[in-house]
Amino acid sequence: MDLTPPVARRIELSLTMHGDTRTDPYGWITNPFEAETTTLLAAERAYYDARTADLSPLRRQLAAEMIARVPGRERSAPWESGGWQYLSDTAPGNEYPTLTRRPVSGSAEASVFLDLQQVHDEGATGYLRAGQLEISPNGNLLAWSLDLDGNEVYELRFRDLTSGLDLDDVIPRTYYGGAWTADSRAFLYVVHDEAYRPHQVWLHRLGTDAAADTLLLDEPDDRYEIMLHASRSGAWAVITLLARDTVEQHLVSLHDLDAQPVRVRPRVDGIEYSLEHAPGHGPNGSDGFYVVTNLDAAEFRIAWAADESPSVWTPLIDENAAERILDVDAFALGYVISLRRDGAACLRIVRLDGTPLDVVPHEAGGMVSLGRNDDYDVDFVTVIEESFITPAVHADISLTDSSLRERHRISNVGVNPTDYVSERHLVDRGDSVEVPVIVVRHRDTPLDGTAPVLLYGYGSYEVSCDPDWGIDWWRSLPSLLDRGVVFAVGHPRGGGELGRGWWEDGHLATKHHTFDDQAAVADYLANGLVDGARIVTRGISAGGLLQGALYSRRPDRWAGIIAEVPFVDVITTMCDASLPLTAQEWREWGDPRANAEYEWLRSWSPIDNRPPVNARPPLLVTGAVHDPRVLVREPAKWVSALRDDDPDHGVGIDPTSPVSPRTVLFRCETGAGAHGGPSGRFAELEYEAEIAAWALAAMGLGNAGNAVAE
Repeated sequence: MDLTPPVARRIELSLTMHGDTRTDPYGWITNPFEAETTTLLAAERAYYDARTADLSPLRRQLAAEMIARVPGRERSAPWESGGWQYLSDTAPGNEYPTLTRRPVSGSAEASVFLDLQQVHDEGATGYLRAGQLEISPNGNLLAWSLDLDGNEVYELRFRDLTSGLDLDDVIPRTYYGGAWTADSRAFLYVVHDEAYRPHQVWLHRLGTDAAADTLLLDEPDDRYEIMLHASRSGAWAVITLLARDTVEQHLVSLHDLDAQPVRVRPRVDGIEYSLEHAPGHGPNGSDGFYVVTNLDAAEFRIAWAADESPSVWTPLIDENAAERILDVDAFALGYVISLRRDGAACLRIVRLDGTPLDVVPHEAGGMVSLGRNDDYDVDFVTVIEESFITPAVHADISLTDSSLRERHRISNVGVNPTDYVSERHLVDRGDSVEVPVIVVRHRDTPLDGTAPVLLYGYGSYEVSCDPDWGIDWWRSLPSLLDRGVVFAVGHPRGGGELGRGWWEDGHLATKHHTFDDQAAVADYLANGLVDGARIVTRGISAGGLLQGALYSRRPDRWAGIIAEVPFVDVITTMCDASLPLTAQEWREWGDPRANAEYEWLRSWSPIDNRPPVNARPPLLVTGAVHDPRVLVREPAKWVSALRDDDPDHGVGIDPTSPVSPRTVLFRCETGAGAHGGPSGRFAELEYEAEIAAWALAAMGLGNAGNAVAE
């Protein structure tokens, strides 16, 4: 077993901007499929595997525990669309589901129209993500797309649901977002460029060659990306051109195959808006749109626009500074406002007669969101409530009398949610700023300063770190909580938990607030609530950047740091507009071509602010060669630079331990795999077990084979 860490080749390269000279000795690490880079990444993965081999028994036990919480047969909440009831059904032992449907009326058995497990097995890459899964208005066709590598390039196909066979139509490169025309004869789809920016909307007429498709819209400004969806009413395709804080929308009639996009309002820097078609909701039952906008309303307000003049907005619901309005969804008998209040995701259901009903989570750190509601002409809406300790519950709330009935409850085998508690604390940062932190623990684990903690965080893009964060927390967390670990989720500025102002005070010139807020959360917990010597911190993507900054700014605070697919070579990436996401990200991080903004980035960019070697806590970094969001060059260059700084190249004080101080490990996914890790309901939990095993070891619980709190 080779325990010698890889050492990347150095090239003496320096870059000067605004009179400041930076070195970039690993700038040659670019294309992960070039021979030298491939060899380096494979060596890093082999080194990681060797250094963590002793954790294998714990990893296997954790994986077995997590997988045991998954029911053998797992069904999703059913949803209705166009007279059919749909369901996702995963058979025992399968990673992926079959998609089934049956008529809502009558007693016909459900039939399978797409078997994703079979598609996965035939693909033979070990990875599968579905993009489009859109049923045509007449119910006879399925537009479906798949990514079998993790690079988010989706091949789009069309299936005849009567015969079960795919049509000859194939579009090899598409992205997220699509819309059927009303007559089910054509489909609108999005294409992304070589920098992975979704920049075009095309129309495909079924039965024709993709080369004959019609380009409906091309956005040349690389600061903008395109999103596309069909209105629930089925009347319009809504094309959204989105920069970080600016929006322009176009409408395309779905009743006219020759229709061209019509711009709602021209873009104005800093102004955002979104339209939701609401037939019958206007004066005297007229048709029109709800408009959610920040025009003259920092936390957004709602206006009304008539069908014939969508650019003319009449105020409907004024801004409430205590609530951030996120979205409006319209139905025949009412509408639903998605909002945040006191840090929590909530809903407000409003019947057509104006009667409101607020639906709020019952648990601290919980959330309520709108479920899948495809049909406009319904008398109920499906909502979802979930928390970090309680699996999602889907319920139907009546739009006529506000009554509630449970639709579906996600199963979690062998776990009693009442064994755990979730609390919300506020960390005083001065100047009337209080940073929320959600603290989850077993009831028998005291907050008396003795328990270790896993601290999670994100803090960017006005995105909120809620329980639906892409991880089945309720299946993975009990393996930590039952071992006496406290799980905490910080909500630093830069995220969206407390509204638009919370984001504005944690990006661009104030980005440092994100890092210092999260460090303050850890200090708060260490002040008598948990064992301050056993805090492991974790985050992914922009949350991985947060970990890199915490590694640089407060290396003394952590027993271990887990930086998953971290964005850490900030200045280099933000200088290259040809890279994925760069131009769109300038309004989030800063544009280093401007002197002042360069200084912001220079002050915290992790690769440019590496901590003293002797102060470094153990570090686990992840990356994936197919990741189009954070290119694998980011973690690879960071790890190479950290090894170069250290005379021992990141081996650590104790080379036999994977969590010794100064240890640097890089888990690189060299095969199929994505920004969020592996795919499949068991594979995702096996990855969680891998991360959890390293975290437990860093907390001094590497031999904790059995739960300590039964």
